Formats: sequence, structure tokens, C-alpha cells
Amino acid sequence: MLIGMHLDDAPMNRFHVRVAAYTTGGYFCDGYSLGSIGLVIPMISGPMGLGPVWQGLIGASALVGITLGALIFGPITDRVGRQKILVFDLVVFVVASLAQLFVQEPVLLLVLRLILGLAMGADYAIGPALLAEFVPARRRGSLLSSLNMVWTIGFVASYGVGLWLQAAGGDDAWRWMLASGAVPALATLMLRLGTPESPRWLVAQGRVEEARKIVKTYIGPEYDVDTAPPSAEPPRYRELFSARYRKRLIFAGVFWLCQVFPYFGIGTFLPSVLGALGMGDGLTGEIWYNVILAVGAVAGFLIMDMLPRRRFTIWSFAIVAIALLMLAVRPDGPIGYVLPTLLVLALVISAAADLESVYPAEVFPTEVRASGVGLAAAISRVGAALSTFVMPTILAGAGIGVTMFVLLAVVLAGLVVSVLYAPETRRVRLSEAAGVVVERSGA
Repeated sequence: MLIGMHLDDAPMNRFHVRVAAYTTGGYFCDGYSLGSIGLVIPMISGPMGLGPVWQGLIGASALVGITLGALIFGPITDRVGRQKILVFDLVVFVVASLAQLFVQEPVLLLVLRLILGLAMGADYAIGPALLAEFVPARRRGSLLSSLNMVWTIGFVASYGVGLWLQAAGGDDAWRWMLASGAVPALATLMLRLGTPESPRWLVAQGRVEEARKIVKTYIGPEYDVDTAPPSAEPPRYRELFSARYRKRLIFAGVFWLCQVFPYFGIGTFLPSVLGALGMGDGLTGEIWYNVILAVGAVAGFLIMDMLPRRRFTIWSFAIVAIALLMLAVRPDGPIGYVLPTLLVLALVISAAADLESVYPAEVFPTEVRASGVGLAAAISRVGAALSTFVMPTILAGAGIGVTMFVLLAVVLAGLVVSVLYAPETRRVRLSEAAGVVVERSGA
């Protein structure tokens, strides 16, 4: 039953902006922390005696943590609520970031990066679910895509701050690079304190009056939420593997994995990739690549609600595949061939990455949304961790051409899964998410 105008139909107000700020703030912190390690690894490899295996382990440690964090905290969030975990994960993030100042051995850095990953994984499960459950339907795509846009800005910002700290000199510059992630995390934590619980989650728990009070206080007195009675039993995690949700889970997890595999594989070891492509010290290429990543993220945000989700996904995979094929076939080509190809890849892969914070939150209903998003994030981070771990070894042992072919194979797998299973969810109400079906026409 619905009394008054629906939450989905409300106009944007200051509270929506605050929700967007404190959810995207967490993603900025995640991107910043993951980006900073790419600059730090070359700086500490000599002093700490890190070979390719240790470099891969430290690069992948936070991604492994994200996998575990998303798996653990997604179901917890669906049971205990969004807001409590949203505050807790940033407290952990701040403490672990600052603790990196005192690292002396690679084992401790590995452990701290794993803890940071756990906190990030919780945010990956909660952020899209909470934002999707508050914002109006007509703005949901662009606001959800802003999560990944801000993540990319954080990733690129870490590179800029890292270069500045590196230029300042000193043996401890890398420590400050890693610990500086505590600054945006603390600012975001302040925004999250005292914020309300998701009214949709409260309704799913049968706490209808609490939900209505939040909607009327923060959205407007004329708005309400669906008040269908909650399920007789709490949602079970295994429901995600049932026939009802299986195809959605396969799509959400696999398309996300196949996008982040080349993103992290190239981005984390960009100096080595550029060197292997014959671009010298690669500084100019590094700067251009990171600038284009930021441009792509903003472009994805701007066009998110203009394009059908399914078509955007399929065509972005196709373009990235063509770019990787060009680099794989002619890795020793002239800079006028290699650099533009690499920049097109960066632009498209970054724009399409905005879908990662949109699609999973739209294909699962409220009662299993955080669990579904968390599991999809965990699947994706298996790919990101694997890519980050094996990239130095493949690059050193087989060369850049074979490396590009490996990335191409993963992207083609994502293209196939998207053609088979990608649903169209643009402007679908969250209350209708349970009825989302795959539409194969118009790809």
C-alpha cells in the first residue's frame, strides 16, 4: 500500500546531495588507497627486496580484502541495516591508513592493506544499496554512476599527490602517500555520523512507521514508501543462487570482473606497461593515461541516463577489446599508434566502469540488495586481485604482447556474458526490480 507520493518520484533536495556526498566520499577513499599503492610498490621494492611475487601480493592484498569484506558485510548489512556498517567501515579505514606510517616489513604492509580492503569491501556492498534506496528513480543512474566517477577521481588524485610527495623527497615519502588516505576518510566519516537508516530497508523489516518518519523528515511530508508486509522469514544468502536471481548474479559478477581485470592490471603497473610498450620512462604517458581516466569517468556519469544500460555495456566491451587487440598485435608500434590506442582504451574502460556502481544495485530487490551487490563486488575483486597478482609475472616472463592477449580474452568473456544476460534497468523502479528480465533486443 502507498499513501501520498512515492519516494521514487521526489525531486532532488539537500538531503539527497548529502547522501550522495557521504556515499561517494567512501568510494573516493577506496580509489585513492588503491591508486596510491601503484606508485609505492616501485619505491619500496628495492629497499624491502620485493620480487615480482611480493609485488603482486602487496598490490593484490587490498583487493583480496575487498572480496572478503563484500562477502562478509553484504549479508550483515541486509540483516542489521546500512547506516551502522557505513560508519564502522570508515573508522577501520582511518585507523589502518594511519598505521601504514609505521610499517617496517612487507608482511605488516600486507596485513594492513588486507584490513583496508575489508573496509572497502563493506563500502562496496553498502554504498550503492543505500544510495539507490534514497534517490529518485529518474536520477538514480547518474547518481549511482557518480560513485565510480568519484572512485576514479580518487584513484587519479592519489597519483598527483604521490608525485608531489615523491618530488618533495625523503625516504618516508611512500609512508605519507599511503597514510594520506586517512584525510578524505575522516572528512567522509564526519558526514556519515548521525545520518538516518534506509527507509526501504526499514519497511523490509516491518518497521513501517520509522521508515515513514524518515521519508517525511528528510524527503518531504507528502512522500511515502511502499508498505507491503515483510517476508515471513528473513532473506537467506543462498537465495541469490536460486533460479530467480541466478542469471542476475552471473551477469553482475562476471561483467564487473571482466571490466576491472584490465583496469587494475594496467593501472596498477602502468609504468611497467608503458616501458614495455616502448615509451621510455613513460611519465608523459602516465600523466595522459590518468587524465583520460578522469575524463572517461566524468563522461560515463554524464551519459549514464542517456543510454540504455545494456547497449552501453556491450559496446564498451567491444571497443575495449578492439583497443587491446591493436596493442597485442603491434606492441612495438610507433608512439603515434600505441599512445592514442591506449588512451582510447582508458577513456572507454573508465566511462564503462561507472556501470559497476549502477547495474548491481538495480538488478536485486531491497531484501537482498546489499548481499547481491556485495557478492558481485567480491566476484569482481577476485578478478582484480588475480590481475594485479599475475600481471608482473606475465609481463616479465611472456612480454607485453601476450599480456595484452590475456587481457583481451577476459574482456571478450565479459562481452559474451553481457550479450547473453545483461538486462535493461534504466528508469526501472526499485520496487519493480524483482521483475527485471533480460531483453536481448536492441543490443
